[in-house]
Parts: sequence; structure tokens; C-alpha cells
Amino acid sequence: MMMQGARQLMKVYVTRRIPQEGMKILTEAGVCKVSVWDSDEPVPRAELLKGVAGAHGLLCLLSDRIDTEVLDAAGPNLKVISTLSVGFDHLAINEIKKRGVRVGYTPDVLTDATAELTVALLLATARRLPEGIDEVKSGGWSSWKPLWLCGYGLSGSTVGVIGLGRIGLAIARRLKPFGVKRLLYSGRMPLDALLTESDFIVVSCSLTPETQGLCNKEFFSKMKNTAVFINSSRGSVVNQEDLYEALSSGQIAAAGLDVTTPEPLPTDHPLLTLKNCVILPHIGSATYSTRGIMAELSANNLLAGLSGAAMPSELAL
Repeated sequence: MMMQGARQLMKVYVTRRIPQEGMKILTEAGVCKVSVWDSDEPVPRAELLKGVAGAHGLLCLLSDRIDTEVLDAAGPNLKVISTLSVGFDHLAINEIKKRGVRVGYTPDVLTDATAELTVALLLATARRLPEGIDEVKSGGWSSWKPLWLCGYGLSGSTVGVIGLGRIGLAIARRLKPFGVKRLLYSGRMPLDALLTESDFIVVSCSLTPETQGLCNKEFFSKMKNTAVFINSSRGSVVNQEDLYEALSSGQIAAAGLDVTTPEPLPTDHPLLTLKNCVILPHIGSATYSTRGIMAELSANNLLAGLSGAAMPSELAL
């Protein structure tokens, strides 16, 4: 009686190689037959449409666009989509809701790692670490000079945080011990006041129609010339042409980005020619421990969605 025929196993499609912790949970559950796009590179669109056909569950990444076409290809069996991310702007939420498909995601577990990386990016940008490393390697380091590679410190500064969700709050908490004098939050005060008063501006909001292109020419023109801009949320929150203009004209002092549009950013992108722009390859949550926990959570979300149980972390649709 214990044995289940292969026909009864529910079909699950996983769009990428994920950390072992997650795969182990799925394979040992004994309720699903798992197919994986077994690569570290994104699944090609045609393969995704083929792989998802007839699936009861889909485990995807933020680089997979899950739209009407994918949902149609999956068909009526689909019960659950579990994304290995806290962001869900890659999912056609309205269409998913219409079909009664449940969605799992991985908030909270990546908060600390992302906040830590954001602080590291802020310090690296403000204190010009990449430039310093380049000077050492290229022989530009000669005698000590009073103003060489000088940057901006956090002590006594005003920091503005745009988007005070889990991650924004975690960033603010970590910056406080550096001797930050004032922490400003959008929502608590008008955005214009935050922009004109802040020495550091950290964007950690989610991508919505309201925040799309929020950081544009008008936004940067209100910032101090000595201000440092940091974005670890989503690339589309920033108008990159306007940011380039603000950085190259001296309208703002420097920028650090962990997210861009597109990702990866083409190597010939104008922003990469600027010394006062530090760009990282979207590694906010990249610690071994965090990625393992994200994989576990996304696997458990998926299994709960298949069985109709309460999910550890379900997105309210």
C-alpha cells in the first residue's frame, strides 16, 4: 500500500540547478517527480515552455519571466509557483491569481545578507575602494598625498533610506553604529526633503509602477553634489542615462549599484567608464548559508502548495 505508482507522482519543474539543500527536500519528499534544467545558466525560453508542460509545481528564479505564455504552456495542472527570491516582479501576478495558482517566495531569510552587502557597497563606494585597489595594481600608488583617494565618511552624516521594508530597516540598523547623526525614511517625510538633506541615499524599495524610474534626472538634481547614491533593490527603479549624466557632470559624488538594467550589464555600458560608479553583479543575498536556506524555503513552499497545506512563506495575492 505504501508504494505509489509513478502516475500518481506530481510533476515538478525546476528552472535551474539550485543549492543541494533544496533539491534534497524535493527528491526525498516522495510526492513529486522532479525535472531540472540542470545548468547554472538560465533556461532558454523554448526549453522552459516545454519543461513546464503539465507541471503541478514550478520552482523558478527571478531571471525567469513567468507570463501568460508560460502559464498556458503549463496548463490546468499547475497548483503552485515557488520563486527562489524575495522579489516577484518577474511573475504575472494578476494572471496567476486569476488561475488560482498559489505563489511561494523567500522573504526574511535574505534580509541580513542583503543589508550587509548594501553596507559593504556603500562603504566601498564612499571610500573609493575599487579605485584604490586599481591604483595599487596599476602602479598609481606613489608617495602619501593629503587628498589622494579621499571619499566620504558616515560619521556625523545624514542617511536617507527609500523603502523602509525588511531590508531597508536592516540597512538602517547596521548604519546607525557608524555614527550616523540622522536617519531619514521616505514615508516619514517628503521625498524632496530626504533628497536635499541626505549625504547618503540608499534605495531598498520593491519595484512597483510607482517606483519604476523613480531615480531620474529630477531626483538626482535635488541631491547634494557630495551625496552618494546606493541601489540594492531593482535596476528599473533607476533611470541609468540620468544617473550617468548626474555622475559625469558632478551633480552627485558617486553611486554604488548591486542591480542594473539589464542584468548582466553590457561591458561597454557608459556607467562602467566612470570611476565614481561601483557596480556589483546582483550579489545581495550571496552567502552560502543564505542561498542554502532560500533553496530549502522555496522547496518547502512548493511541497506545501502541491499538498494544499499552509506554506511557510506564501505571497498574499
